Amino acid sequence: MTVARPAFPARGAFIGSLPGGGHAVVHGGVRYHYYDGFWYRPRGRGYVVVSPPRGVWVPVLPLLYTTLLIGGVTYYLANDVYYVQRSDGYVVVDPPLGQGSSGSSSARDSTDLFIYPNRGQDEQQQARDRYECHRWARGQTGYDPTLPEGGVDPRDAFALRDQYRRAMGACLEGRHYTVR
Repeated sequence: MTVARPAFPARGAFIGSLPGGGHAVVHGGVRYHYYDGFWYRPRGRGYVVVSPPRGVWVPVLPLLYTTLLIGGVTYYLANDVYYVQRSDGYVVVDPPLGQGSSGSSSARDSTDLFIYPNRGQDEQQQARDRYECHRWARGQTGYDPTLPEGGVDPRDAFALRDQYRRAMGACLEGRHYTVR
């Protein structure tokens, strides 16, 4: 069985409107919009997908990220962006030495989901639903995208990652979200 992969906006892509439920962040006098690991900057009558500037702060990580312990520092990697935790959220940092960009589009493509609320769910409800669906999908598949290699044997990671993504999508659709 072939599973269709969702399309994600590539950096540099222009979109007409932002997905709902994101965060507006001002850094260095420039306004950015952050939504589930993707960064947008206003341009003309729309937005362009950009890399976030180093040092920009966000209150929450995207649901699907990888935790890395490098040189005694815990990093969170999501959509080829490294974050470190601070007391009030997370800050974008340069990749640890020797890491560069992850370059792993297959891992990103098979776990990231775009989630759109269909019943006016506020940001708190969306976060609660996503977390509860994450817990359920993790329990169903044994795969946890917040752990290196999903916390499973690397030989099984790709298949379990795909099952996890399908389980997350099914759970969220059952809670009245459109999932892409």
